[in-house]
Amino acid sequence: MNEIRYFRTELYSEVRDFLKTLDIKTVEKIFFNIDVAERTNDPVLFKKLNDHIWEFRTKYKNQEIRLLAFWDKSNKTDTLVIATHGIVKKTNKMPAKEIEKADKIRKAYFNNKIK
Repeated sequence: MNEIRYFRTELYSEVRDFLKTLDIKTVEKIFFNIDVAERTNDPVLFKKLNDHIWEFRTKYKNQEIRLLAFWDKSNKTDTLVIATHGIVKKTNKMPAKEIEKADKIRKAYFNNKIK
């Protein structure tokens, strides 16, 4: 049986490097949440931060882990979500510099895609 996936997630190298700093159980939880988000569009697991930037949300062992991301809907048959980088949140509010960083990566991604 083929499950419906609303999008497919790609991880930038910075996300992969970030995941290497976490313990294996935390990484497994993050991937589990991404999988559920891809199949359900759950706003608790995948939340819009502004017009362009979203976050994958994972709470595990009293840590708030976030992977910032953006959508690439340019291919009509394969919608992508590109995860740019990850952080362990220390406050309730997402730091503006993290959103700006994700947006800068988003702009570079689309500029390179056009070339």
